[in-house]
Amino acid sequence: MNNRLQEKEYRARINRVMDFIQQHIGEKLTVSNLAAVACFSPYHFHRIFGAFTGETLNGFIQRLRIEKAASLLVYNPGKSITEIALDVGFGGSASFARVFKSCFGMSASQWRCGGYRDYRKNSNTDSKIGKTKSSIRKESGTSSLYIAVRETDGAFSSESYNNYHSGRKIPMGIAKNASVTVEQLPEMTVVYVRHTGPYKGNAKLFGQLYGKLMQWAGPRGLLEQKEASCMSVYHDDPEVTDENRLRVSACLTVPADTPVSGEVGKMKIDGGSYAVARFELAEDEFQEAWNYVYGEWLPESGYQPDDRPCFERCCNDPATHPEKKHIIDICVPVKPL
Repeated sequence: MNNRLQEKEYRARINRVMDFIQQHIGEKLTVSNLAAVACFSPYHFHRIFGAFTGETLNGFIQRLRIEKAASLLVYNPGKSITEIALDVGFGGSASFARVFKSCFGMSASQWRCGGYRDYRKNSNTDSKIGKTKSSIRKESGTSSLYIAVRETDGAFSSESYNNYHSGRKIPMGIAKNASVTVEQLPEMTVVYVRHTGPYKGNAKLFGQLYGKLMQWAGPRGLLEQKEASCMSVYHDDPEVTDENRLRVSACLTVPADTPVSGEVGKMKIDGGSYAVARFELAEDEFQEAWNYVYGEWLPESGYQPDDRPCFERCCNDPATHPEKKHIIDICVPVKPL
């Protein structure tokens, strides 16, 4: 029992470091500073981080930086490649260019001009690009609960159902029923249980994550909080990050001073402008809903994604829905195009 508790404590500290790295990815990150975040000795921190993540500390930081840059290149066309390189923590464009090409098998400009589509299409095949991705990974070591107070900037609804995203047609039913608003959401403090690895379409996994979280939160009275809200926070771009490295956190909003323990962590979700897309979905329709937001609504909205994590907000208990559907808000941080 003590061994399990100690392992949960170690994992919570490593999660805390991963959160810190993501929040400060554009800054200088030193071993001593990160070890202090984890409350570990700098001498041992490298080994502990590697043992729990399967990646070296430097490999993890570089991977997050280059994957974040890859997403920014696609979704922020107004920024130059050099600006993006500096934003994610590279010292200059030359070092960024070398790392980017070694990771994705093409230059950043080729990626931005459409090469990312070939990368996504071939990343799981025996193609040269797919093999490049695999080798780089090895070398690097590598809720009816709803926020009631909101300010709506504008509402949008789609009448076009024939757009394509990643070569897949968006179902008419999902697009027809979509309701999208741009809202100012407040900063939120959440407690979370995290999973690293594949999660797409795995309802059982999400059930286990939220089960652990609710089992921890219930006895502490956190489920009775008036403004409590459940959400799933996605820390990585699934179109760029290897699925075995994807991170998702099952979260519950809590007061800022809530203490945490064991494998339950605590982090802040930045406030600001979000595109909030409301859907009623069957378990196999989540990916198509995300495709609709990114493939159809965003290009026509006058907005582009901002540099903050996106999340799904739970708005009902599907067990009480007549058709057992999930009512969710897909929340994507945005800024003017």
